Amino acid sequence: MSDLLRAPAEIKYAEELDWLESIDDGPKPFSWRLSPKMVRLFVLGSERSDGLDREIAQKWFGDRSFVERSIVTLASDRGLLLIGDPGTGKSWLAELLSAAICRNSTLVVQGTAGTTEDHIKYSWNVSMVIAKGQSRESMIPSPIMTAMEGGSIGRFEELTRSTSDVQDALISILSEKYISVPELESDGGGDNIVFAKPGFSVIATANSRDRGVNDLSSALKRRFNFVRIPVVTNKRSEAEIVRFRTEELLRRHAIDLDVPPTLLDVLLQSFADLRATSAAAGSDDEKLESALSTAEQIGVLEDAVLHSTFFGERTLTARTLAASLVGSLTRREPEDLAILNKYLHGVVEPRSKEKGGSWPEFLEGGRDAIATLS
Repeated sequence: MSDLLRAPAEIKYAEELDWLESIDDGPKPFSWRLSPKMVRLFVLGSERSDGLDREIAQKWFGDRSFVERSIVTLASDRGLLLIGDPGTGKSWLAELLSAAICRNSTLVVQGTAGTTEDHIKYSWNVSMVIAKGQSRESMIPSPIMTAMEGGSIGRFEELTRSTSDVQDALISILSEKYISVPELESDGGGDNIVFAKPGFSVIATANSRDRGVNDLSSALKRRFNFVRIPVVTNKRSEAEIVRFRTEELLRRHAIDLDVPPTLLDVLLQSFADLRATSAAAGSDDEKLESALSTAEQIGVLEDAVLHSTFFGERTLTARTLAASLVGSLTRREPEDLAILNKYLHGVVEPRSKEKGGSWPEFLEGGRDAIATLS
């Protein structure tokens, strides 16, 4: 795993998954590697009441009901659509579910404006077609077709980023559970049809802020169960997510640097303040372009940690954190800089005088960063 920049969940947690599989005596749908209860336990972590001989760490932080509904959907014949704001952990949850169910989370189609029907169904190896003609051997299956043939989970990221005709290619796959290959001649044995094996399902994700880009058709919506993942607003839960991801970052880079709890509180409070400002804004020009998601908090902290490690004194300071926040959240100039400057003067400055602590240094670092970018 040390040779991989980012190991997929089934490799990263392989030992844990092996252990869970060895003790799992629950009923398993289709070809699932773990029972639904064990899938939930893998995603949400173990509790003392589970009576396990070892602790299973929590990997996704959110409401238990979202995970349970997702698992139940995948055990049915319907697709699962995880929808929510950017940075709410939709893709991470999809990866964890796929890893636990079929030990393969890499059968992924990335939805973009350039995604074609070939990415969902199949394409052809041109050199083999020229040499031997069209056949099963010269066909290149898509990740979705590979999942169908293996009875596994196929993933479709950012579904609403794909055009309507590409989205519609999923309708027959989700309803009929097969893909027809008209280029191949049928000998009556179904050689021109790829059937899905039991256990196949699709987990799609969609950004709720992309509404109106390429809306899903009613026919496609009917073939998905929707699970809406809300933005994490609970400070304790958000702190756990940020801490969990930061610890992963430090391990990956072999960095020995402490993140003081006081600075984590400053980061969490700053994002909470900016979210409140955006919610109260009367127009888009008065809002930061950033979604102010938990993922962006992690990005700010990651930037500050790496800067402190490589260019600082190997100590995370409030000044560095403020500079990272300003640099990461400034997407438009001068609009975003004006919003951040107003926040520093209207909220952080009074708080630094009242509470002291890390806030005065955070205020100074933010001002310096804005002055540099202005």
